[in-house]
Amino acid sequence: MVAGPNLTIDRTSSIPELRPGDVLRVRDVAVTPGGKGVNVCRAAQGLGLPATLVAFVPGHTGRAAAALLADERIDLVAVPCGGELRSTAIVMEASGRTTVLNEPGPPLAEGDWETYRLRVAEQLRGARALVCSGSVPPGTPDGGYAELVALASEAGCTGAVDSSGAALREAVVAGAGVVVPNLAEAEALLGRSQGHEAVEAVPEARERALAGARELVEAGAQAAVVTAAAAGAAFAAAGGDVTGWVPAPAVTVRNPIGAGDAFTAALVSRLADGADLPAAVAYAVGVGSASVESPLAGGVDVARARSLAAQVASAEGT
Repeated sequence: MVAGPNLTIDRTSSIPELRPGDVLRVRDVAVTPGGKGVNVCRAAQGLGLPATLVAFVPGHTGRAAAALLADERIDLVAVPCGGELRSTAIVMEASGRTTVLNEPGPPLAEGDWETYRLRVAEQLRGARALVCSGSVPPGTPDGGYAELVALASEAGCTGAVDSSGAALREAVVAGAGVVVPNLAEAEALLGRSQGHEAVEAVPEARERALAGARELVEAGAQAAVVTAAAAGAAFAAAGGDVTGWVPAPAVTVRNPIGAGDAFTAALVSRLADGADLPAAVAYAVGVGSASVESPLAGGVDVARARSLAAQVASAEGT
């Protein structure tokens, strides 16, 4: 199941070039429900895996997003709260550069998070894994995700956190089963950057991602996987015996949004099935690479994902 409290409506636009200060006309726009939790569920669905999303659905826009999710046959446990749903503007340029404008989400009132926690706890009965995904709305109590992964551990589930900032830090300190930040998020948490995330892979990605994964484990996480865009992903586990790097295959990028979420869906599903961390990461790299070829954030062509995952596994074995 997926705890993705901060649902949004994505407006994905294509434009020749983004020129700040100008009046610009987009070529086309796609309006879809979004947020990292939605992307994880969308990818799981593409891989033939069951996934239930627990999310706040505030106001008229929340009901609209719920209807859009129903159209996609994504199983939603809707938790009401005040305000209106946030929106996310995604601007994709002809050059391949992508700009994302994220709103914070509706402020939670007293008792909202407790209601949310109870809905998550109910859904954990019989679940094999919990993915805490994305940002949390303003007003979420400190340690919100840490509390949820503790519930997952008590229920015997694999618990994973893919977030940033305080939510990620608290989950690491609480000993989350696995944390899955991208390189920018990991380095921001470790005090080495401001958290800027570029779509393209950064120089020295392998060394920096490996260092980040090791330090996150030293800080308390049982395992850490740090993704580095088109370069690949690094991983480390408590004890220091399991650490490594999986390079990503070359693919043609159509939409990079949601690729990390597809990666997380694949990773956690394999870990829940009993796969070891290196094998789960290799599979996830293949799935994440397939996702960037999809026009829909988090979309995955399962045949292509399997092909790329086999390609990655073969390269790892050579």
